[in-house]
Amino acid sequence: MDHTNKEVILKLHHVWNSGSYELIPDVYADKFIAHWPKGWGINDSHGHDGVAKAIKRIRTAYPDWHEEVADMIIEGDRVVTRYMSSGTNSGKFDNLPATGKKIEFTEISIYRIHDNKVIEQWCLGDDIHLSKQLGLIPEN
Repeated sequence: MDHTNKEVILKLHHVWNSGSYELIPDVYADKFIAHWPKGWGINDSHGHDGVAKAIKRIRTAYPDWHEEVADMIIEGDRVVTRYMSSGTNSGKFDNLPATGKKIEFTEISIYRIHDNKVIEQWCLGDDIHLSKQLGLIPEN
C-alpha cells in the first residue's frame, strides 16, 4: 500500500471536514479537476479556487459537514474511497432554503494522484437518499 497516497486522501477528507482552506495547496494540484455528480448543479471544478468554492458551498449549507471513510482502495496512481457524508442542513444550498434536517448518505470518490497531490476526482453520491432526507422527494 502506498502510504503517501493514503495520507494525501485522509488529509483531503480532513480539509472537507474542517473547512481548512489553507491546506488545499497541500492536497490538490494546481491543475486539479473535479467531476461532480450530475445532480449537484455543477459539472466540474478546476484548480484551488474551484475546490475552495465547492467546499464553501457544502459547508455553508451544512456547517457541521463530516466525511467518515469506510473503505479505501489504492492501486497505482488511483485511490478509491467509500465514505459516509453527514451534516445538518442549517444553511441555504443554492436556491434551496435550510431545512434544519440532519442528513447522512454514502459517497464514493475515485482520485488520481500525481506528484503526491490529487489532480483529478470523480465523485458519486446517493442523491436519491439525500433528497428523500431533505424532503425534496417523497419517501416510498
